[in-house]
Amino acid sequence: MRARNTMGNANALKIGLFGANCSSGRSATMVPERWSGSWPDCLRLARMADEAGIDFMLPIARWKGYGGASDFHGATLETITWASGLLAATKHMTVFGTVHAPLFHPLIAAKALVTADHIGEGRLGVNLVVGWNEGEFEMFGVEQREHDLRYEFAQEWLDVVKRAWTEPGDFDVEGRFLTLHKVRAFPKPFDDTLPLLMNAGSSKVGEAFALRNCDAFFTATAGSRTSFEGNTKRVADVKAKAATLGRDIEVYTVGQVICRASQQEAEDYYRHAIIENADWGAVESMLTLRNITPQTVSADEYAAKRQYFAASAIGGYPFVGTPDRVARELADLSTAGLRGIALSFVDYLGELPFFCAEVLPQLAHLGVRAQH
Repeated sequence: MRARNTMGNANALKIGLFGANCSSGRSATMVPERWSGSWPDCLRLARMADEAGIDFMLPIARWKGYGGASDFHGATLETITWASGLLAATKHMTVFGTVHAPLFHPLIAAKALVTADHIGEGRLGVNLVVGWNEGEFEMFGVEQREHDLRYEFAQEWLDVVKRAWTEPGDFDVEGRFLTLHKVRAFPKPFDDTLPLLMNAGSSKVGEAFALRNCDAFFTATAGSRTSFEGNTKRVADVKAKAATLGRDIEVYTVGQVICRASQQEAEDYYRHAIIENADWGAVESMLTLRNITPQTVSADEYAAKRQYFAASAIGGYPFVGTPDRVARELADLSTAGLRGIALSFVDYLGELPFFCAEVLPQLAHLGVRAQH
């Protein structure tokens, strides 16, 4: 299992790509170079990233877009299928499937994930989510449970998946939510080790679920994000809570990179792509789904939330600057104790080569990644 947790390499800071299975990625922007999310582009990106030493790719489980002029996330690729294809086309990186527990029967999920894991010879990761988007659940005719009950169901669901992965013979389940008889599931995960399991629960109940069950806790806001002390305290707090349960857990976060040869060039593009050409219709749709509207909050709060969602790449810290600046900010996260970060770009294929050529070597020089 240790090889799964380390993603098979010695990099102290794991660097991943986030949201490439969705049109526009993590940038609600109208610029023409915004990410397509198409399979040919995802395949090219995965091969490029794998060759450059990127550690993982993490998809978003999205079933319905947010509208707006760009139809943000209007076209998405299902994540287990996506992961299977990318695992077959790469050699080194971990590729995650992101699974909505309420929308997948646990035995179907267990089988699909094991299949992907064998395709990748042990390089599959699993990002388990309980869901929050009511509009998506309505598409499936599934009623969203009350918040805390979602995690009770997820616990029972995950217990079934893990038993399917580990039980040597048949087993029965008589639970509150699931009743299953004479369950048999073969093969088991590749090389008899379980896939790396990640969760991003932000509430107290969600965090407790992650601490009990997962190898990685994925947080969109690591402490105060821009404060080294805040990040250090946040990571230490998560690890201390896990230790009381006899567990060791790693902390990951998210961000968006706009890296250019000069600071001015990076800031100019950030303002152009993320602010001046934001898809405000999509941003407002996302806020509405979180019950943040001009009717539910003050005008000042709404304006601030609207600006934040656009400027932060939907909750991810923007790393905007020269390779030196971006590398130093990423290295600070590692020093604060974070194990990794999932990054997005406005145009992944167009921007990743510069990032890999200019930022990754500096991270190696700063001691948080091995030379590639």
